[in-house]
Amino acid sequence: MPVSNATAWGHLPDGRPLHRWTLRNARDAQIDITDLGGTLLSWQAPDRQGRVGDILLGHADAQQYLASTAYMGAIVGRWANRIRGGRFSVDGIDYRVDRNDGGNHLHGGHDGFHLQRWDVEPDGDALLLRLVSPEGDGGFPGEVRVTLRVQLEDDGSLDLRYEAESDAPTPLSLTAHPYFNLNDRRPDIRDHVIRIDADEFLAIDAGAIPVGRQHVAGTAFDFREPAPIGSRLHWPDPQLQLVGGFDHCYIPHARPSEAGRVVAVVSEPSSGRRLTVRTDRPGLQFYSGQKLAGQPGRHGDAYGPFAGFALEAQAFPDQVNGSEAEGAILRPGVTWRQHTRYTVDTD
Repeated sequence: MPVSNATAWGHLPDGRPLHRWTLRNARDAQIDITDLGGTLLSWQAPDRQGRVGDILLGHADAQQYLASTAYMGAIVGRWANRIRGGRFSVDGIDYRVDRNDGGNHLHGGHDGFHLQRWDVEPDGDALLLRLVSPEGDGGFPGEVRVTLRVQLEDDGSLDLRYEAESDAPTPLSLTAHPYFNLNDRRPDIRDHVIRIDADEFLAIDAGAIPVGRQHVAGTAFDFREPAPIGSRLHWPDPQLQLVGGFDHCYIPHARPSEAGRVVAVVSEPSSGRRLTVRTDRPGLQFYSGQKLAGQPGRHGDAYGPFAGFALEAQAFPDQVNGSEAEGAILRPGVTWRQHTRYTVDTD
């Protein structure tokens, strides 16, 4: 179905106007997206009874998004997740990037992609979003040009196809950061049942920086068979206690090049809605939303802890400082690509 025309949606602090667009499919689903951070503002989807409700968390207006620390629905970069100490080296050159998370770098820094105004244009039944990140942006080397194609398909899939190029070697890891609650009538997601197709996750230290791979067997992190999120939060697992819940990167099965691989499935028993995540990225960050308390909602209210969960397809956190660093470097003459799909249907 055709994309709606752009409508006004507030302003940036420098006065530049912001806009929103609407994507629709043949099954009464609708997604609203804005040029501020490429942010997914809303996703209206039917439950098993056909009642349409919003399955994404969101703020009330542009000013709340600009002031938010939750990255609510945004595209984050240049680096999704954390870099220890905001430091890394590429080809023997040391770099220091924004430190905005307890001495570490997080999600692109103080003025990351989530706060930038993207250029947006309709492309048939999809949207094309473009952003130029200049040399030195957040402390990162090279000018990076990003294109993201966003499409809502009739099977309920939100299809995200990224491409990026750089004129100098630079770390790059982009991700979408929607917070889902598949039952818009309940205030938290602890009754949601999740399956993650992974034998291993990255154990973390107190700063949420990975310290090594750990097998999920015998831990609260074993979601190879579906299990409720809430019941696992009560397990006496030291990794949960470090961050008050789940905020860990899983290493899904299958090769990262397999774009159609299913890495996670989440269902909500009362609504019957089900979310399936497919990606070609090597890592999948599962965040259970424990630090959402006090974030402003759409209706003058505030969210509580565990109001939503995030499943973020990305490179491994702090990969630039590990043995697999080269896999996270975008070099001139190479086109970086990512393909991630969020599919919502009912059981």
